[in-house]
Amino acid sequence: MSEIKKRLEEIKSEGTVYRALALDLDGTLMDSEKKLSEENKHAVWQAIEAGTAVVLASGRPMFGVMPVAKQLELDKRGGYVLAYNGGNIWDCKASKMVYERHIPPECIAAICDAARKNQAAPLTYFEDRVISEKADDEYVQREAFCNSAEVMQVDNIPEFVDYPVAKLLVVGEHSRLLPVKEELEKQYGNVLELFFSEDYFLEIVPKNVGKDVSLAALLDNLGIEQKELIACGDGLNDLSMISYAGLGIAMENAYPEVRDRADYVTVSNDENGVARIIKEFILK
Repeated sequence: MSEIKKRLEEIKSEGTVYRALALDLDGTLMDSEKKLSEENKHAVWQAIEAGTAVVLASGRPMFGVMPVAKQLELDKRGGYVLAYNGGNIWDCKASKMVYERHIPPECIAAICDAARKNQAAPLTYFEDRVISEKADDEYVQREAFCNSAEVMQVDNIPEFVDYPVAKLLVVGEHSRLLPVKEELEKQYGNVLELFFSEDYFLEIVPKNVGKDVSLAALLDNLGIEQKELIACGDGLNDLSMISYAGLGIAMENAYPEVRDRADYVTVSNDENGVARIIKEFILK
């Protein structure tokens, strides 16, 4: 018996009934073309019908996750959107925010200053658009592509932003982002969390915001135990929820650090890995 099959049988033999399923989007639920396959969609529907609380847990802004939630009909079938790496949680069926955290306004100028000083690009979100001082930057455009959004050029983000901000990104070559992270951790490490979701994306959210912390709050509200949660992901920002979950699952295409941390590794996002996990562990 292969090591993968052996591990699969070990997990199944524990007999845990999994009542919640947290799914990262890019690189996990969505294929490499950012599309939701019919196989994954129908498997998610089967999980919901089986009584599983499905959570779309993404670093995307809320408007970037909602089209996927709509495809999955979560407003009718039930489910949750965890956006901004945990800064917001939306109850789709009840149509209300159930969890919300924001970056301290006094930090926004310092974040942008640190980005500019290191020839990196700060960005955040306004309505259904990405806003940036460098709209043509290739990494800004990459974030816009992930969210099927337009980029809005602004002269000065701190002056433009007069509303609560759940997340900022500083984007650019990894070597330029490292000093940004170091500087901001020294200045604001007590109120901000800084981590890489990709080598070129430095995520900045309020302190104690992460997929793990937000999922813990949601599970507590739903009366679901930590051990009853499956979390699936591929990126560095998925490490916390994969470590937190009763069953942490990495996609075959995940970062090595994510695969090492996971309890189990499934096939890639282009091979409907999410559908396979649902069939193996929820519809067993």
